Amino acid sequence: MTILPVATQKEINRFIKLPFYLYDHHPYWVAPLISEQKKMFDPDQNPMLKHCTSQLFLCEERQKVIGRILVFVDHLANNYWQTKLGFFGAYECIEQSEASQELYRIAREWLLQQGMEIMRGPINLSSQEWGFIVKGFDESPTLMSPYNPPYYNEQVEKSGFQKVKDLLVYRADAKDYQIPARFLKYTDRLGEQYRLHVRCLDMKHLEQDVRIIVTVSNQALAENWGYAPVTDDEADAIARDLKMIVDPNVVFIVEADGQPIGFSITLPDLNVVLKKLKGRLLPWGIFRLLYGIRRIRDYRIWALGIIPSFQRKGIDTLLYRKTCEILKPKANSVEVNYVLEDNFAMRHAVEKLGFAHTKTYRVYEMRIH
Repeated sequence: MTILPVATQKEINRFIKLPFYLYDHHPYWVAPLISEQKKMFDPDQNPMLKHCTSQLFLCEERQKVIGRILVFVDHLANNYWQTKLGFFGAYECIEQSEASQELYRIAREWLLQQGMEIMRGPINLSSQEWGFIVKGFDESPTLMSPYNPPYYNEQVEKSGFQKVKDLLVYRADAKDYQIPARFLKYTDRLGEQYRLHVRCLDMKHLEQDVRIIVTVSNQALAENWGYAPVTDDEADAIARDLKMIVDPNVVFIVEADGQPIGFSITLPDLNVVLKKLKGRLLPWGIFRLLYGIRRIRDYRIWALGIIPSFQRKGIDTLLYRKTCEILKPKANSVEVNYVLEDNFAMRHAVEKLGFAHTKTYRVYEMRIH
């Protein structure tokens, strides 16, 4: 068994294709688009890599890939937090403790060479693909959510990691859902009290609206665990990615006296379609994708933020109400993903609205120096 640093395009392709072997015929895993995976690991196409130092590793046995790991340092995040924190992600491995321990060992050594003191993960090079599932293995993940077998948690703990944070997922069946009357009255009063205006995403000015959302997000989530500022290049990339899949009717910007103070982004669960494509757009996948997007009836509330001066006033409840009102006639289910386990204000809001806790992702951490 050997651990190899990835250095060539051929090795990147082997890195990307390992999950297709590990999860072959798995009933819940959703194959990512291979073309998008290649972009994720390409510094010319993933703006996050502009402020990161990273390395991919493969674990081979008898010339067959049996494991992989990504390890990286996010310099922007470390400057923001004033920490020496390194990350691992894109972890996949057969159920063999020796292979797993070797992957985590090489990741730890690489981060030590970069001067890091703490190793955290899994965190991937895409927005909010965090954690290993510890609850909810019997359903497919939604858009931009990872999947893993239960034994990954055993492997990471055996290598010396401990839980640092749980990320909770909530779900409601849209067709059966009724917004409680007291919330309707409360949010009506809220809008009048603070002179709020809630508008939808303007597709004609998508880039401008995404910049507004990013600006609000960088204020709203500045103190949230694990958050780091989003750059202008990353905002532009988000706008490009949203163009094909976004439903502008369920992306909201909240304004108070004309000034943006909050937002929420709800996305159709593209994984419903991707699951049938098996990672490939060609030759006919692109047509299935475009056709399938219009038929999606499951959604994920992907992001929500309120600037500090308007937090804890119930504006998040107003956004949930607006989202549910739009989705109720056409959606099957709505998922809220992720909610920090210690974000009791947000947990209280979604639980009071009748969402059920259905899944938990766990992020691990280990001191390495």
